[in-house]
Order: sequence, then structure tokens, then C-alpha cells
Amino acid sequence: MPDSPRPGLPGPSSWVLPLYAGTMFLSAFLLFALQPMFTEMVLPLLGGTPAVWNTAVVFFQATLLAGYLYAHLSVRLLGLRRQTLLHAAVLLLPLVALPITVAEGWLPPASAQQIPWLLALLGTSVGLPFFAVSATAPLLQRWFAQTDHPSAGDPYFLYGGSNLGSLIALLSYPVVIEPVLGLRSQSLWWTAGYAGLVAAI
Repeated sequence: MPDSPRPGLPGPSSWVLPLYAGTMFLSAFLLFALQPMFTEMVLPLLGGTPAVWNTAVVFFQATLLAGYLYAHLSVRLLGLRRQTLLHAAVLLLPLVALPITVAEGWLPPASAQQIPWLLALLGTSVGLPFFAVSATAPLLQRWFAQTDHPSAGDPYFLYGGSNLGSLIALLSYPVVIEPVLGLRSQSLWWTAGYAGLVAAI
């Protein structure tokens, strides 16, 4: 007699695996496209000094780790169903910050204060969307593991879609996206991609 389905998210069907993998791909693409896009927006204010790039990298890496920590703790402490409700709110909250742009009223400070100013600007302008997207990969893996799909016992293969999305974003931004689209258009396309990600999740 076959095992009864495990309680959790919907069971296996022809669309479950492609949907999970496609959503992982899209989230990674958005994550890695946002970083150079917003840094390009800030460069005219502060210049292309190494401190600008290094500070942006530190911010994005710290926010990525915060997203992973949120994904881990929220499922562990709240359980699957309550966590999905929380994450729905986390996904909707960044819509108030879209489309991505430099927050209004932020004027470049004296050179000695550029790093704290830039960290605050990054947090204000892109902190919410980046945090929400950064939590997607570990959460989708956890959710997939709770289905009764035959591959649910080892969901880490889904990182293949995530790795492909990040690689394509990193390769396409300098050779396709940046030369073809202005920053305003990039921001609008990113917003459309985020809306698609929310719908897929």
C-alpha cells in the first residue's frame, strides 16, 4: 500500500517541479541584477571609488545573510503554514519601495561620512526588496521538502535553477542589460520581474 501524502504544500504534478525551479531561477536573477543596477544609480552621487563598491558589496552580503537567517528561523519557530503567511506579508511590503530608485532627499555628505550615508541609502532604497528576494531560495527548498514529490527528500538540486539565474544575471548585465536599457527602464523591468516572482511564490 503506498504511503499517504505528507501534510504540507500541494503534492506532485507536472507543474510543481518546473514552477519551483523557475521561481528559484527568477529570484536569483533578480537578486544579482539588482546589485549592479542600484550601485550604478549611486555612482553619480559618490563617484566610482573602491569604497563605494566595497560598501555596496558588504551591504548586499549582510542583507543576504539576514534573509537566510530569517528563512531558517521563521520556519523553525512558526511552522510551515504560519511562516507562509508571514512571508506573504514580507513579499508584499517591498512593493512600497518599487520601482527601485535612489530615495528622494538624499544628498551626498562630506567625504568622511560617505560610508554610513551609503549604507543608510542602500537600506532605505533597496533593503526591503533585496531582503525579501534573498530569502526565496532557502524557503522554496524548505517548502518543496514538505511536499510529497518523489524528490522532496533531497531538495538541494533546486539550487541548479538558482545558480543558472545568478550566472545569467552576472553575465548579461554588463553586455546586454546595461548597454541596451537605461537605469529607469532597468528599474521598471526589475519591478515587473518582482511582481512575477511574488505571483509565482
